[in-house]
Amino acid sequence: MIDEEFMFRENIRAMPPYVPGEQPAAGSQVIKLNTNENPYPPSPAVAQALRSFDISSLRLYSDPFSKAFRKAAADVLDVPEDWILAGNGSDDLLAMIVLACLAPGRKVVYPSPTYVLYRTLAQMQDCDIVEVPFDDDYNLPVGELISAGGAVTFVARPNSPSGTAWPLEQIEQLARGTRGLLVVDEAYVDFAQDSAIDLVRQLANVVVLRTLSKGYSLAGLRLGFAVGNPDVLGMLNKVKDSYPVDSLANCLGTAAMRDQAYKNANAKKVCQSRQRLVESLTERGFAVYPSESNFVLARPGDGNAQGLYQGLKDRGILVRYFKEPRLDDKLRITVGTPQQNEALMNAIGEIVRR
Repeated sequence: MIDEEFMFRENIRAMPPYVPGEQPAAGSQVIKLNTNENPYPPSPAVAQALRSFDISSLRLYSDPFSKAFRKAAADVLDVPEDWILAGNGSDDLLAMIVLACLAPGRKVVYPSPTYVLYRTLAQMQDCDIVEVPFDDDYNLPVGELISAGGAVTFVARPNSPSGTAWPLEQIEQLARGTRGLLVVDEAYVDFAQDSAIDLVRQLANVVVLRTLSKGYSLAGLRLGFAVGNPDVLGMLNKVKDSYPVDSLANCLGTAAMRDQAYKNANAKKVCQSRQRLVESLTERGFAVYPSESNFVLARPGDGNAQGLYQGLKDRGILVRYFKEPRLDDKLRITVGTPQQNEALMNAIGEIVRR
């Protein structure tokens, strides 16, 4: 029997673990609309890079600074290469920020409900956590976030699980009003109308996070990056893993980044399907929040989200249900292909009729 009290820190013993969306077994015949993956395959350029990859290079360590990928990302975003820091998914960048900036007695601030990993990472550091509640329409509480005075303030834009994207003027107001680091998590930006990248050029305390998991259809690759002032990224470099991005991810991620036309075309298809899905859900009596992401947050007319979640699961369709206050009467539904969305709506119709 292990002595947990002796081995592990008190805050780690007390915290609940992060719970990801359900991952069905390989080969399962399900429609997976619960973890916001892109329904379309990666770029053909990625497939070509994979076929051409020199497997013998895997005996060597990867480039610790991901220079080829950083060059590609810098070219796309029109920033210098030293304004880019790559990581093992954007979650890795979040962990770097928390490790570099937060400790007991220091404060992290974010609006809630949002991406629950912010809370998990902060609990690991045993820092002070301030969750500022959204109102029922998910308006950004700028004044309250500023007043909270965080060493780090996280804002997911578009937000998960609501899909909300607030005016950039509000993000700038927040950045100018806070003394600490403002992290704008743009995991879903490829499906949104605009980006906070320009604020990085203007304000040294703003860092924007991006991922290749969503728009680039590379969730299984685990590659993300931060865009920020080199002085800020230099501090994050001090706490990064020795070789955070493996050689294959560097190679395939670079190919994906260079094919913006393919990514943008797929994002456009997702946005068109999102609009049709919103219309279909609304016709079925759902209340659907405005979304600029590749998912929607929807409340069934009777509020029985858990029952609908289970009914869909029984029919081989996975959506996301959060059993927590303010979300337990809603479902977060990833936008699938037109065929997947049609199957979803047919299943909902069947469940409602029964």
